[in-house]
Amino acid sequence: MKSKSAAKKRFTLTGTGKVKRHHAYHSHILTKKSTKRKRNLAYSTLVDKTMQHTIKEMLGLQ
Repeated sequence: MKSKSAAKKRFTLTGTGKVKRHHAYHSHILTKKSTKRKRNLAYSTLVDKTMQHTIKEMLGLQ
């Protein structure tokens, strides 16, 4: 079964099998955002556990 190309570009798996993603809103119109907000948007985070199954299906893992 093919995986979704968009999902391949946006998500990665951690060593324990959780799904990692990047924050949105960090690409443009940065002048009005505070330094703290921009810094926190730069870090990656984990996908919510309710969406992990769906995203793993998109990646062709289940």
